[in-house]
Amino acid sequence: MREQNSSSHLAQLIDRLAQRSAVIGIIGLGYVGLPLSLRYSQAGFRVLGIDIDPDKVARLNAGASYIEHISTTAIGAALAAGFQATADFSRAAEADALIICVPTPLGAYREPDLSFVLATADALLPYLRAGQVVSLESTTYPGTTDEELRPRLASCGLTVGEDIFLVFSPEREDPGNPDFETRTIPKVCGGDTPACLRAGIALYSAAIDRVVPVGSTRAAELTKLLENIHRAVNIGLVNEMKIIADKMEIDIHEVIRAAATKPFGFTPYYPGPGLGGHCIPIDPFYLTWKARQYGLHTRFIELAGEINSDMPHWVIGKLADALNERSRAIRGSRVLVLGIAYKKNVEDMRESPSVELMEILRAKGAVVDYSDPHVPLFPKMREHRFDLASVPLTAASIASYDVLLLATSHSAFDYDLIQQHAALIVDTRGVWLERLPNVVKA
Repeated sequence: MREQNSSSHLAQLIDRLAQRSAVIGIIGLGYVGLPLSLRYSQAGFRVLGIDIDPDKVARLNAGASYIEHISTTAIGAALAAGFQATADFSRAAEADALIICVPTPLGAYREPDLSFVLATADALLPYLRAGQVVSLESTTYPGTTDEELRPRLASCGLTVGEDIFLVFSPEREDPGNPDFETRTIPKVCGGDTPACLRAGIALYSAAIDRVVPVGSTRAAELTKLLENIHRAVNIGLVNEMKIIADKMEIDIHEVIRAAATKPFGFTPYYPGPGLGGHCIPIDPFYLTWKARQYGLHTRFIELAGEINSDMPHWVIGKLADALNERSRAIRGSRVLVLGIAYKKNVEDMRESPSVELMEILRAKGAVVDYSDPHVPLFPKMREHRFDLASVPLTAASIASYDVLLLATSHSAFDYDLIQQHAALIVDTRGVWLERLPNVVKA
């Protein structure tokens, strides 16, 4: 009878997902969870969004968006289709699927911080029931799903793979990328058991064009880490190449553009003032931490991390040299940082290297301001505090600063206006192709 009931749980869940009668619960309504909520709503599901931030909940239920590239029209359409946001975790019992999309930052000593994941799992435990599928999307080290989540689910008296189904499916959101959307980005999925994988495939294939199954949750967890470590290592390489090219008085951006014309065997990566975003600066350390439990030293990954972590200081050194050549010190100089989001054309500030640049400059005695059309007010952050608003770029405002530090190359910036009126520009993004007397590449 037990086997029959377990098979029935899976069959009923898959049928409800196929018929679009299942309720999708998404925990964490940030840059991953909110787009995923909208996608499931578009696919015909009733969606329940759960978040601990009452302000986010209130804004969503009022039809407002707090993410720049997500329109109020999209929020309104989801509300009309039955979407609701709540801070009440007891409503998780209504959901047939629970998808966890919460942050996984690093601790003070670059160790994984799973506090958001574990607190979310513990908050859900009283409301779990047979017939649900639970999916973790937060980036983490291999083993998190089966070592941390499976025992918690089992503590409720539910057998994973029979009563309740557990999967890991890493998020692949790229905020502001116009070429891809949630629906069109292939979805990797690993299950704790074969039955769990079947539930995960049914869950995601109902809303995503292509689901890519792998043999375990650990394989899915490592897939996400490989994707971002691949980028981190290659960015570390071009950042090191940038330093070499600078010593040789060669423009690394010109070299990359030339190399990128090769139609095979080369993929262009671009240097910058450091690494930003919720993945690349963090994910490699999740793997290096876990690898140490197996007696392994991830030298290649850690070397790239060291190079990338040093880039803000290298950029400030270039800025200091440029000011020194003009008989000025950093202390007392007025510096305008152009772009404080972590990537161009978004408002996302997570792990932005621009903020570290601002911190270093302030510590060295500079008067620091910023201009960013996507970030009108400097937001509240866990580790950084600036009581600043974005400076509008005019001929007069540009000319009033000793140096402009281009950290994020937003398309909205008027680069001709900037170059014409700036006394000095430190360009970390290779925006100005030609050699100009007031532009220093960094």
